Amino acid sequence: MTEEVKHIALFQGIDSATLERLVVEREIYCRSYHKGATVHEQGKVCIGADVVLCGKLIAYALADNGSETVVFTFGANSLIGANLVFAEQNTYPINIYCTEGCVLYHVTKSGIEELLKHREFVMRYVQSLSENSQGMNQKIAMYTRKSLRDNLTDYLRALSVEQKSDTISLPITKKQLADYFGVQRPSLFRELKRMKDEGIIEIAKKEITLKF
Repeated sequence: MTEEVKHIALFQGIDSATLERLVVEREIYCRSYHKGATVHEQGKVCIGADVVLCGKLIAYALADNGSETVVFTFGANSLIGANLVFAEQNTYPINIYCTEGCVLYHVTKSGIEELLKHREFVMRYVQSLSENSQGMNQKIAMYTRKSLRDNLTDYLRALSVEQKSDTISLPITKKQLADYFGVQRPSLFRELKRMKDEGIIEIAKKEITLKF
């Protein structure tokens, strides 16, 4: 397991002896989660940080009416909980669950304290914190400044660049997309229909062709 840990970007540059000791002492350990599994529940105390080896997770807030708002997404190499583990208020403010099968490396608080003695780890840890903060700022900007049409356009453009095609395949369901934008499904469907009627897009099930 130590060899696997050494190849994770966050731990690169840490000497093998330190990593091996942390693994043996269960300061670093690995767990697999199935699709739909809740990794962290809202209100639970954060006792460490998690590195995503593979898979995808989302952090979501649950409204009183039962609707979900996706606040953040995590993929391979993402760091979860790093901003909470040393905070005075160190409980998870939202739920985090797997949208597909995931493998996570969990690092305890004491393990992080040991790793923070190494400059290489400090720099990568701070970088991960900065990236998470940047992602959150983008999400806040999406909620406060842009219309649903603007957000949809930006999202579809980004997918077009990623998939290198004007005809894109949605990686999530339309319900999940509505949750991502923090709107009800009817609102999303109405906006997609307007865009289709205006000739901006063409829709065929999970495929959308951009005309803009």
